[in-house]
Amino acid sequence: MSVLVYVEQADGKFKKSVFEAVSYAKAIADNQNTSLTAVSIGNVAEADLKELGKYGAAKVLNVATDQLKNFVNQAYAAVIAEAATKESANLIILSNSFSGKGLAPRIAVKLKAGLVDGAVEMPNFDGGFSVKKTAFSGKAFAVTTLTSENKVIALNPNAFGVKENAVDATIENFNPEVKATDLTAIVKEIVRATNKISLPDAELVVSAGRGLKGPENWGMIEELAELLGAATACSKPVSDADWRPHSEHVGQTGIAISPNLYIAIGISGAIQHLAGVSSSKVIVVINKDPEAPFFKVADYGIVGDAFEVVPKIIAALKAHKA
Repeated sequence: MSVLVYVEQADGKFKKSVFEAVSYAKAIADNQNTSLTAVSIGNVAEADLKELGKYGAAKVLNVATDQLKNFVNQAYAAVIAEAATKESANLIILSNSFSGKGLAPRIAVKLKAGLVDGAVEMPNFDGGFSVKKTAFSGKAFAVTTLTSENKVIALNPNAFGVKENAVDATIENFNPEVKATDLTAIVKEIVRATNKISLPDAELVVSAGRGLKGPENWGMIEELAELLGAATACSKPVSDADWRPHSEHVGQTGIAISPNLYIAIGISGAIQHLAGVSSSKVIVVINKDPEAPFFKVADYGIVGDAFEVVPKIIAALKAHKA
């Protein structure tokens, strides 16, 4: 038995969630007294591949081919499944990212494996193999027991943390066969939001809703986010009104996030919005309506006008930084 972790890259670089997945996989491998191998698909510099050893990957399978330069769901799943077979790995770990959500079930089917997506804790090995995960769009938790020989776990970002466990990683070029049938639909181009913190990976998020009254008032939200080193987000009505780009919409029909801190400003807290943010470790709500539903789930709440409260927070942060 061994453990395999898929390390997702974007433009040749690894995100924080990758190091978290490697840390998680290493903790499981240590618990089971087995080895950990990482598999990377795409063009990544050797120095970046070696860095995976800092978090516990003893070996890295490097799949560098122009065919797979950009993400191709079916082909990537086939490569990861083949890597698992090569390494005799019966436990495959990956991030529950946008790509991971598509890969995990495909890998599970190819390996006839049990699947846990949205994992938030280490597996419980007492009397079996059980994993706690999010359920009902993040409104609840479930404990899933896997009885299959092969298992796939997709770990929620910010659920485990990055933990250093340094080993000297060996880089091995891996050249699996890429079938033409897996490349019938390929990605020609990926256009990424520049100079922005990725919402799924963000540890701090500042979000706002219709309480901001219009797009012209978003300057203070961006200023607060910049001071905190946070990503910006918004509610669905805001993105529907084109006040903010749809890439910032968090909620049941938008992006599901799990930051360490989520600050909601002028958002009432409808159930559809909560479904996408309820996994946040700490929720702070600023709203002038004391009956806003968001206050029922908030860890901290400020009843007040955002146009009065937020400038005071910004001033306090500037004074603290000074």
